[in-house]
Amino acid sequence: MTSSIDKLSSLNTIAKTAVDKAGTSNTDFSKILKESLEEVNDTQVRGDRAMADIATGEVKDLHQAAIAINKAETSMKMMLEIRNKALNAYKEIARTQI
Repeated sequence: MTSSIDKLSSLNTIAKTAVDKAGTSNTDFSKILKESLEEVNDTQVRGDRAMADIATGEVKDLHQAAIAINKAETSMKMMLEIRNKALNAYKEIARTQI
């Protein structure tokens, strides 16, 4: 039980550090969005490469290839959900009467 509390405490510390860095840095939303999209694209490329290696029989570690494919799938789903949330927020703001 203590280890679970320690893990939560360390996660909380990491989250606070990330918020502090985000709050004090001068990075703008477009830069963060661009970096995130590039990261998703890189993950997709690695997943596609792993699928191609499986198809051609060049895969050395099937487990690592499966992990790469699953990471690509999960990152794409997350990006789509973020896009959907952003579009819904935009539509809600557009409907707001001033």
